[in-house]
Amino acid sequence: VELTKRKCPICKNYTLKVKCDACGCETVHEKSCLRCGRAVQDIGCSICKTGGVMYQRQPINFKELIGNASASLGYQSPKMLRGVKGLTNLDKTPEMIEKGILRAKHGLSVYKDGTIRFDATNAPLTHIKPVEIGVSIEKMHQMGYLSDTQGLPLTDPNQVCELKIQDVVIPWSAGKYFIQIAAFIDDLLIRVYKQPPFYSAKKVENLVGHLLFGLAPHTCACILGRVVGFTDRNVIYAHPVWHSAKRRDCDGDEDAIMLGLDTLLNFSRIFLPAQIGGIMDAPILLIPFVNTKEVQRQAHDFDVSATYPVEFYKKTLEKLDARPASAIMDIISHRLGTEAQYEGFQFTTPCSSINLGNADSSYKEFKSMIDKLHMQLELGERIDAVDDRRVALKVLNTHLMRDIAGNLRAFSTQGFRCKSCNKKFRRLPLQGKCPSCGGKLTLTVYRGGIEKYLVAAQELVDKYGLPKYYTQRMDLIKEEIATMFDNKKPKQAKLFDFK
Repeated sequence: VELTKRKCPICKNYTLKVKCDACGCETVHEKSCLRCGRAVQDIGCSICKTGGVMYQRQPINFKELIGNASASLGYQSPKMLRGVKGLTNLDKTPEMIEKGILRAKHGLSVYKDGTIRFDATNAPLTHIKPVEIGVSIEKMHQMGYLSDTQGLPLTDPNQVCELKIQDVVIPWSAGKYFIQIAAFIDDLLIRVYKQPPFYSAKKVENLVGHLLFGLAPHTCACILGRVVGFTDRNVIYAHPVWHSAKRRDCDGDEDAIMLGLDTLLNFSRIFLPAQIGGIMDAPILLIPFVNTKEVQRQAHDFDVSATYPVEFYKKTLEKLDARPASAIMDIISHRLGTEAQYEGFQFTTPCSSINLGNADSSYKEFKSMIDKLHMQLELGERIDAVDDRRVALKVLNTHLMRDIAGNLRAFSTQGFRCKSCNKKFRRLPLQGKCPSCGGKLTLTVYRGGIEKYLVAAQELVDKYGLPKYYTQRMDLIKEEIATMFDNKKPKQAKLFDFK
């Protein structure tokens, strides 16, 4: 397999590890030619005329490697130990195999950056009752919840408390998964780092008060939070400002939460893929404090009053724009720069329990995008206030047409990828194979990706009677696809064919 090449400066031994097994000295990377394996300097290989890389293809005795790691842990390796075909980071540095063995022991899977995650739908929350989140009054006092929203001492589990800005209510299922992660972390501390256990959590309730990190997809900054309780719903209940710090609007999207010490111990930027976008969805930055001034504007528009003034209802009759009307409302943006930007929030309509309603988003019930599209349009047809034809037109314009046209354009301008070393090329090399390793080349865009929404787009045009422009545009797209793919074998023409 292709793995990093490190050399001990004292023993001159080669190893995959950061420290030499023989003398304990820190090893250093050594560049080598990917073709011939010779050690090279920064200028590259003088024989093969290629640049050097910090890894090489080498045989690995996995039985011996896993056996030695299991012996050092004092634990018999599990029957099932899953791995990957190859590494995509820059120098092909693997994670220490002891961590993989311990994860397998606790039934855990790992993300590309070394962390373990739990995904759930975002949901905003500003107030809680101890009885709703399964936490005792004593524990609430320990976490700083001493009084309710009326200023009365917190003595009853049914009293309403204002949620602190970085406290998070997680699903019970997440709590059970975090118990497995906590056991893994404690095992790692004891067996690998020779340190005392940190969590010692035997049941889900033991996680209350511990830290976690929240991370949204396509970002690289995670936000510190604290587990304050649990919910039966499969959602991450947190303050709207905390969600907004992750760049989320709570409109049905899912985010990931990670147990605090797992992120700090096991994340490494070295593991991230070397391709463009490799640092996305990774906790490159850890944000310990949430500053209300720095979150998205949508959270600043959040109203926090117990009642709306009469003037507000009068302005609704005038059908004015919302921005001028917000001047008479108590919203977060009016509190910025004061202590009131973090606390003193109120609500207009109480509820009996935050645990009522659907346990999961209906969006997750449908497996394919086509099913989700049909359900959205069916819902639009049921609601009188919704113009279902306009919805279909928007979906066609903003999603389906753009996807089809974009993939069609990408196919005609696509590059090629080597199946062996994953190197990419803007155009096909003349020798017809990878010039770096001699591997076979493959396409990066396929016909299936172009046509996946073609039938759905045509259905929208026909079912909702969209303007003729869209009918003609669909015909043109189909014709272009047919021209590109459905070429018959060329036939030699004879001169008298043109008479």
